[in-house]
Amino acid sequence: MKNYRPTHECGVFAVFGHPDAAVLTYYGLYALQHRGQESAGIVTAGASNSPFIRHVNMGLVSQVFSQNDLERIKGTRAVGHVRYSTSGSSNLINAQPFVVNTARGQIAIAHNGNLVNAAVLREDLEENGSIFQTSTDSEVILHLLAQPSEPSGVFSALRKVHGAFSLVLMSEREVIGVRDPFGFRPLSIGKIDGAWVLSSETCAFDLIHAEFVREVEPGEVVIIDEKGIRSEWPFKKERSAFCIFEYVYFARPDSIIADINVARVRTEMGRELARLHPVEADVVIPVPDSGNYAALGLAEELGIPYSHAFVRNHYIGRTFLQPSQLIRDFNVRVKLNLIKESVEGKRVIVVDDSIVRGTTARARVVNLREAGAKEVHMRISCPPHKYSCFYGIDFPDPEKLLANQLSLDEIRDYLGCDSIGYLDVPSMVRATGQKQNQFCLACFNSDYPVPVDPNLDKYVLERRGHRPNLLAAEPSSPNLFST
Repeated sequence: MKNYRPTHECGVFAVFGHPDAAVLTYYGLYALQHRGQESAGIVTAGASNSPFIRHVNMGLVSQVFSQNDLERIKGTRAVGHVRYSTSGSSNLINAQPFVVNTARGQIAIAHNGNLVNAAVLREDLEENGSIFQTSTDSEVILHLLAQPSEPSGVFSALRKVHGAFSLVLMSEREVIGVRDPFGFRPLSIGKIDGAWVLSSETCAFDLIHAEFVREVEPGEVVIIDEKGIRSEWPFKKERSAFCIFEYVYFARPDSIIADINVARVRTEMGRELARLHPVEADVVIPVPDSGNYAALGLAEELGIPYSHAFVRNHYIGRTFLQPSQLIRDFNVRVKLNLIKESVEGKRVIVVDDSIVRGTTARARVVNLREAGAKEVHMRISCPPHKYSCFYGIDFPDPEKLLANQLSLDEIRDYLGCDSIGYLDVPSMVRATGQKQNQFCLACFNSDYPVPVDPNLDKYVLERRGHRPNLLAAEPSSPNLFST
């Protein structure tokens, strides 16, 4: 069983109306690198109706773009993307943003999220003549937008997709930001030197000295053109279902979500965890980096010294050689090494953001025992992960999730720790200062805001005799991609 951590989805960024749009997007993606490290890309354009210029490649942002690349793709409009493959394989053909030529002109798209009806839509599109170049669900949206028979443009196309999607689109005259009606994934609006910017997280605005204006609301479509910025609301109103794991793990601690600093929320999660599962100990240590602030909050609440006993290697990259016979627990030790003097002979509380499969956490406990820790107490700053995520987080099948298969006592025994304590849902939500009905908590309680049935594919619907016409056109409505 391989070591497993929850993996990031993607990050999107866009600029309208700035002469250095490509450079701003480069730095924006650099700030969003934590959301995806497999590939990066930027598409730019200059004046209205000018050709799009695209540059994408595998690797980190700093590896994909050189100074010459940024000079070559200069423009006043841009959309950018960093990717982790929650849908589609990890190869260059799936790198975003995607660009297509349509009857309405050129369209570029960058997508953060995951569609639950992508497979059915894709088969319907292929039956109607669409030819797909990638294995991603994001390309489904692009083909829907390109449908020549669709009279109602982008709104009707977007209403056909179900699931999580925060999008930035670029047409020949506009940059468009879209957030699904449930608001699963973040998307924010900023401004710099009179130009408009869109970003998955506000930390990107800080880097480029842009002013944070506001978040894109769930179900909102923001259209930016030469006349300024305006909003449309083409979706049916839904309940709010923001992914609370953005606060727990994904978002950078210096980002602001719902007017709350992420680091502050994580620190409060640690305080809640301390109140829920107090224990006597000599030192509190985080699993860096996502456990840092929760560990700090727990240590302050319990009045126990805080120490960075685990040292993270920030320069790992891809590992092609796996010397498992030479170095035990190589995948664990190459990322984090332990300062023995910080834990030897001590009762240790280890704070992490989550446990997925449990193999990494188990190896951490072994390392601590080998270093001479007297006791090891695991504290987790979110509830047990028991169910899969279908909205853009790469959690494995439930049977591979430790908390789905074992009781708390069995998890403690499997990890080899003296005690284990998870944050519960009410305490986690309370740390955000918001209400429970504002979040998606499906990976904890299986309450999926958008219904998900893996067996309800096209063929099942056909056999039942009531397959919907998913590509049916809607009555005419305003077309954003006007010429």
